[in-house]
Amino acid sequence: MIDLVLSEAEEKMKKAIEALRHEMSTIRTGRANPALLDRVQVEYYGSALPVNQVATISVPEPRLLMIAPWDKGALGPIERAIIKSDLGLNPTNDGNVIRLSIPYLTEERRRDLIKILKKYTEEGKVAIRNIRREANENLKSFEKEHEISEDDCKRGQEQVQKLTDKHIAEVDALEKAKEAELLEV
Repeated sequence: MIDLVLSEAEEKMKKAIEALRHEMSTIRTGRANPALLDRVQVEYYGSALPVNQVATISVPEPRLLMIAPWDKGALGPIERAIIKSDLGLNPTNDGNVIRLSIPYLTEERRRDLIKILKKYTEEGKVAIRNIRREANENLKSFEKEHEISEDDCKRGQEQVQKLTDKHIAEVDALEKAKEAELLEV
């Protein structure tokens, strides 16, 4: 019983960290990264699709994204979607591909991005703590139903806490790495 609760909690915590990694990848640093366009939705033939489903995104240079649509008719909608997005990037369209030049970040923009990063990090920590609470509630319910002893419940809660501490430390490490990347000039 305890092992089942622990493995389920660990799996959920890993998924929470993976979701946090994905969120962090959408924060624009000074480098070009195709993940920047993950949230950009293109209106194409009456439906909203992510850019990576209508075009190939490549990084030919550290500060340049190149978007090559599979259909030339998608150039205009992709360009409009990027302009409408909150990325603050100006696309240049040469008739075949769209180029996105990633400008250097200003000090003020870096601070804003760090605030956003801290918000994402805190949301990740809250998600992990909620998983811990859920696991502890499951252990307590097993104890009430006399499926496990009180000592086993306490041991299980200690193991859940160790699991939580490990994953919170991983979140902190991710935050430090991303913050260093943002502050890099």
